[in-house]
Amino acid sequence: MLRLLIFLAALALAAWGLSWLANNPGDVTLTWRGVEYQASLMLALGAVAALAIALAIVWALLRFVFSIPSLVSLSARAHKREKGYLALSRGMIAVGAGDARAAVRHASEASRLVAHEPMTKLLQAQSAQLAGDTESAVAAYNAMLVHHETHGLGLRGLHLEARRAGDHEAALEYAMRANARAPAAWAGQAVLDDRARRGDWAGALATVDTNAAAKLIDKPTANRWRAVIKTAMAEAAMERDPKHALALAQEACRLAPTLVPAAAICGRLMAQAGDYRRASRILEAAYAQTPHPDLAAAYIRLRHGDSTEDRLARARILARVAPDDPESLLTVGRAALEAHDGAAARAAIAPLLASDSPRGRPTRRVCLLMADIEEADGHEGAVREWLGRAARAPRDKAWVADGVISDRWAPVSPSGALDAFVWRTPDERIAAPAAPAAAERPTAPVVEQIAAPAPTPALTPALRAVEPEPHAAPAQSPAVVSAARAGVIIDPASMAPDDPGPEERQADRRGFRLYAND
Repeated sequence: MLRLLIFLAALALAAWGLSWLANNPGDVTLTWRGVEYQASLMLALGAVAALAIALAIVWALLRFVFSIPSLVSLSARAHKREKGYLALSRGMIAVGAGDARAAVRHASEASRLVAHEPMTKLLQAQSAQLAGDTESAVAAYNAMLVHHETHGLGLRGLHLEARRAGDHEAALEYAMRANARAPAAWAGQAVLDDRARRGDWAGALATVDTNAAAKLIDKPTANRWRAVIKTAMAEAAMERDPKHALALAQEACRLAPTLVPAAAICGRLMAQAGDYRRASRILEAAYAQTPHPDLAAAYIRLRHGDSTEDRLARARILARVAPDDPESLLTVGRAALEAHDGAAARAAIAPLLASDSPRGRPTRRVCLLMADIEEADGHEGAVREWLGRAARAPRDKAWVADGVISDRWAPVSPSGALDAFVWRTPDERIAAPAAPAAAERPTAPVVEQIAAPAPTPALTPALRAVEPEPHAAPAQSPAVVSAARAGVIIDPASMAPDDPGPEERQADRRGFRLYAND
């Protein structure tokens, strides 16, 4: 609208000027080489305007003629750049599609056409990675360090390549260089993972604070990781400095009230200090959020001098916090069995054994508890039956991370991730193939290898162990001993004679417990 008003104003001004000239005529006299030329003012102005237009046209033609070489060169460069961008686009598509040959071809074409573009170096590195050419990938990432635009990208690529090669020192160095230059989420996480993997909890806590201050992680995540690190520090200081460990555990509980290990440590240390009331409140609050056997064990054993009847009473008090959870029923059942009250133990876990139970089949811990109850009552046949059911029962909840199942919580997973262990039901294994025909079945004892990931040194104390027997076991047969040491499952039906004796029964039970606790 403003431009239209300006145009109309200019047009009106021009019309007014022409009208004024028409109303005020005049003559223009020009003397050239002794000859006098005379013309009206309007004609002279028209001649000057025509001459200016002619000169402008001639100048434009001359500029066009002299700029033809540069125009041709510019067109060639534009065509080359267009082909280079097309090669870049096709190369990135090939990398995403996993076509290593096409990616390398397009990367070579892009480097020939648009070698100065940052994306060209990225395409070269990724195509080399896809083709398995580590040296070329590292060279491409090192070339990115020269330019400030691609410096961070080059450091991240070198960090990933160092991690793939197992050189954690170099990977940490690249991450720290990137973090010092411009804080990035991946660099901060890499430094944190390295500190946690090494057990440097003070350094890990400082890294979390730095990442949170740089807004690389949100506040809930930062508080959760601080609680995990402080719990690990409290667990390490429980023996040598209980007061400091208690302070760390209390801070962890404040930061993450649902963190089970922190509540368990805090409850135990408070009970050791004689503050049973606060310890009970902390354990009850945590148990209400996540019913866990560690919390139950810490709760019913707050006082070391309590009798088994007192522990049973405390178990029933704790069960009222989460009355519908299977863990509460198992806690009461185990406490009743320790108090030599078999009827109360059976009644406590009866809802877990009902055929119409919404929880489904009894889990392994339920079957093993029933086996202990039957053993206390002297029913050997029922013991074998429940142990057999335990071998086929669904798994109970456990700490799971990176495919590793652990009885104990650990702050770091086998891969080095902080706070990776989750309390959940492990995934069931895929069913074995169909059994061979009767004529093809082997006559040797049935032995099944337990598939489990190899434990890492940092998690060896936390990995699942064989549940100890309540009584000393008699001498076992060599087959059972070798099987137990190898971590295998032995089918007792294939090993036991028609009338098994005490040694065979004990060996069968130990084999089943090994399976059930895997």
